[in-house]
Amino acid sequence: MIQQVEFTLKPVARGFHLITQEVVRHLPQLPEKGLLYLFVKHTSCGLCINENADPDVRYDLKTIFDKMVPEHTGYYRHTLEGSDDMPSHAKSVVVGVSLTISISRGKLNMGMWQGIYLCEFRDYGGARELVATIME
Repeated sequence: MIQQVEFTLKPVARGFHLITQEVVRHLPQLPEKGLLYLFVKHTSCGLCINENADPDVRYDLKTIFDKMVPEHTGYYRHTLEGSDDMPSHAKSVVVGVSLTISISRGKLNMGMWQGIYLCEFRDYGGARELVATIME
């Protein structure tokens, strides 16, 4: 059996934002075992799983990505939507726009220190639409 839900996350500032509880809140009752495929329908943000306890991790990840793919370099051609647009597309390619998470005993089977992040790479990215597909 396959179930699918779509939902929208409210706009957030540039950075790495824990969204695990919000994702779970939008999901139907999960099967005893299966897979969750989570997809964000945008090209300037991403999804990842990482440390869910220390907020310094989120700060450090933002800093690393902003240094790894800087703005205002002079060699980007895609600049009509602002200086953060092309770098956000590149960062999205690095992180990816989907996750697959195992479901066990009716819950997401993630490690104790793992959480789902929305990686927002735009200063004003807006609301983000996600699709959650549950496969039993």
